[in-house]
Amino acid sequence: MRNAYIDALYELAGKDERVLALVADNGAIVYDKFRAAYPGRFINFGIAEANMIGVAAGLASCGKVPFTYTIASFLTMRAFEQIRNDVCMQRMNVKLVGIGAGFVYSNLGATHHATIDMSIMRALPGMTVFSPSGPLEARKITKEAARIDGPVYIRLSVGGSPEIYEADYEFETGKGVILRDGPETVDAAIFTTGGIITEVLKAHGELRHMGINARVVNVHTIKPIDKDIIIASAAKTRVVITVEEHSIIGGLGSAVAEVIAENGIAARFKRIGLQGVFAGGYGTYDDMKEMNGLSANAIVSETIDCVNMK
Repeated sequence: MRNAYIDALYELAGKDERVLALVADNGAIVYDKFRAAYPGRFINFGIAEANMIGVAAGLASCGKVPFTYTIASFLTMRAFEQIRNDVCMQRMNVKLVGIGAGFVYSNLGATHHATIDMSIMRALPGMTVFSPSGPLEARKITKEAARIDGPVYIRLSVGGSPEIYEADYEFETGKGVILRDGPETVDAAIFTTGGIITEVLKAHGELRHMGINARVVNVHTIKPIDKDIIIASAAKTRVVITVEEHSIIGGLGSAVAEVIAENGIAARFKRIGLQGVFAGGYGTYDDMKEMNGLSANAIVSETIDCVNMK
C-alpha cells in the first residue's frame, strides 16, 4: 500500500504544482523519486509531528495541498491538538497519511500500533476517514483525497500488502464494495476494512467449505460510512459481524452498530477486534494477528459461534 500511495502522490504532483509531500522523518527514503523530481515540494520536519501539521495548515491556507506522512500512531496522537485546532477547526485542505495501521509495527510494541486511530479521526468534525484494503485502493484513495476540499485521513497497512481485487473497479467515497456474496439470503454479513481483509477472505473460503454462506463487504470509507450497504446487507441475514485490526470501540464496529441501531434493524451483532485493550504479545505481524484473535481461524470460529447462537 505504501508504494501505491507514493506512486499516486508522484503522479498527482506532476499534474498539480500545489501538491506537497511533508514527512516527519519516517519514510524519507521511499520519497527519493519524489524528492529528486520536485525538490522544492518535499519537506522533512524530522521527528516533529505537531510542527509538521501546523506548517501543513499554514501551507493549505496559502492554497497548497499538503500530504503529511508518518507513523499512524504518532500522527494521530502526538499531533492531535494541531489536527483538531489548526486543520479541522479551520477547515484546512490538509491530507493526513498514517503508515503502519493496526499491528504492522508488530514487535515494536503497543506504542507503535495504530489501533485507536480510526476512533480518534472519526470523531473530528469535517474529517473524511479512508482505510484502503490493498494497493489498488490505496492509489485510488490518494487521488480521491486530492479532489476532496478539506481534511482527509488515510491509514495505510504494510508496504507489501497483497492485492485483493482481480480487476479495476470504480471507486466512490462512502460506498462499500461487496467482495464475496452468497445466495439471496446468507448466514452472515461480514464487514471489514484495511489489511485484515486478507484474513477475512481466507476465513470466508473456510466457512464456505463448511456450508456457511457469508457476504463480505469491504468498507474503505469509515467516514462517511455507507449506510445503504449496511442496511441492505443486514436485510439478507440475521447475523452481522465486523472485523477490524483496531479497537472495537469507536472504529468500524461502532460505525456499523450505529447504523443498525438507528435504523431499527434486528440482527445478531458481533464485533471482532481488540476488545477495549492494547494489543497483547510480541512477534511477527502474523503472530500479532494470531495472539489477538484476528487470524483467519479465529474469525471462522467467532463467525460459527455467532451463526449457531440460539
